[in-house]
Amino acid sequence: MAFEKLRKEETLAMRKRLIGQSCRLFYSDEPVKIIKARGQYLFDENDKRYLDCISNVHHVGHCHPSITKAAAEQMDLLNTNARFLHDNIVMYADRLAATLPEKLCVFYFVNSGSEANDLALRLAQQYTQHQDVIVLDHAYHGHLMSLIDISPYKFRKLAGQKEWVHVAPLPDTYRGIYREDHPNPGQAYADTVKDLIEEVHRKGRKISAFFAESLPSVGGQIILPQGYSTKVAEYVRSAGGVFVADEVQTGFGRVGSHFWAFQLQGEGFCPDIVTMGKPMGNGHPLACVATTVEIAGAFTANGVEYFNTFGGNPVSCAIGLAVLDVIEKEDLRGNATRVGAHLKDLLTKLQTQHQIIGDVRGVGLFVGLELVSDRDQKTPATETAARVVKRLKEEDQICVSTDGPWENVVKFKPPMCFSMEDAELAVRCIDRILTGVQCSRLTDET
Repeated sequence: MAFEKLRKEETLAMRKRLIGQSCRLFYSDEPVKIIKARGQYLFDENDKRYLDCISNVHHVGHCHPSITKAAAEQMDLLNTNARFLHDNIVMYADRLAATLPEKLCVFYFVNSGSEANDLALRLAQQYTQHQDVIVLDHAYHGHLMSLIDISPYKFRKLAGQKEWVHVAPLPDTYRGIYREDHPNPGQAYADTVKDLIEEVHRKGRKISAFFAESLPSVGGQIILPQGYSTKVAEYVRSAGGVFVADEVQTGFGRVGSHFWAFQLQGEGFCPDIVTMGKPMGNGHPLACVATTVEIAGAFTANGVEYFNTFGGNPVSCAIGLAVLDVIEKEDLRGNATRVGAHLKDLLTKLQTQHQIIGDVRGVGLFVGLELVSDRDQKTPATETAARVVKRLKEEDQICVSTDGPWENVVKFKPPMCFSMEDAELAVRCIDRILTGVQCSRLTDET
């Protein structure tokens, strides 16, 4: 292929000239040129292998043969506008429905998580006939203008907060306003949403939706306290709004014990709208919104047709079906449970050896390692986190990245084929790097 014939320097020079500079690369100071991938591994132009701990898009593994086969066979047969009648879209919708609570039985297929979240916002506002939205602090829901408006992570750097957007505290039991020692942090954080709703009502406004990731990712790999979503849904529905669960980062078994992260809140909890994306197509652009008959009916009743040229096309749905097959046949949920627990246990043991590790949290293959320079003050160790990421890439060929409001949370969201040996290797290397950081600090102090 033509791009593989370019030297790395030529590719980088062309990118700087032709691609918008706001489209940043991983490791922008010294980018890696990746030309192929398999499973949980990436390979550069010199065939050097990197362990991929962050590509949650390639859910069942890079270039999985079952996925590429399904894509090629369907592409060779038919790919066309999604408005033609075809088996794949209904077969795929039926398979998705089997993973969700019974009332989430109407599907809209789109091309990206951003499109899915934008459509969810439209559905909520059409159904409730209200505009206002409650979101969590530090949230990110996509790059469309409508989603920048409801993403504090973005709008605080741009035009600021719209009057119809209301920000609730992030339910972070490590460094938030209610912590692990609180007798019921789920209820306490839910009550902050209740207070916010009452404040909105005093302004003469009405809530259309509470819109949140089931596990806040950009916020720092946060695990919501038990009971939180159930109480929030109760408060929001009492105010005439709906509960939207953003599963773009966390769906399709990443948490291991459940297919959807919102199910961690208990069997009795069911959102009104669920959005999904990234892992659906294993790298192919495929996303979806699932909702109830009532909400879908209100959307239809506005008299404006909704269509998406490519969303749910035969190739996309063939790939989606193949992804579901691989998750089941290879027991990737079970793997996420086992390997994720092992990874978390190893990191927790590491915490006893390194004061700089403030918190280890996560479920399944969604894990965060929060670094702090002072455990009592919880001072974010942002520079050290960046150093860990850089050295893992340069010295160990391990790709990780950071998240959280202070970019001090080293995150793990690898392909679901991530192994016990991969987890052990990553932790060994982090241990070595943090030991070096600690030794250099002691040297500086003496």
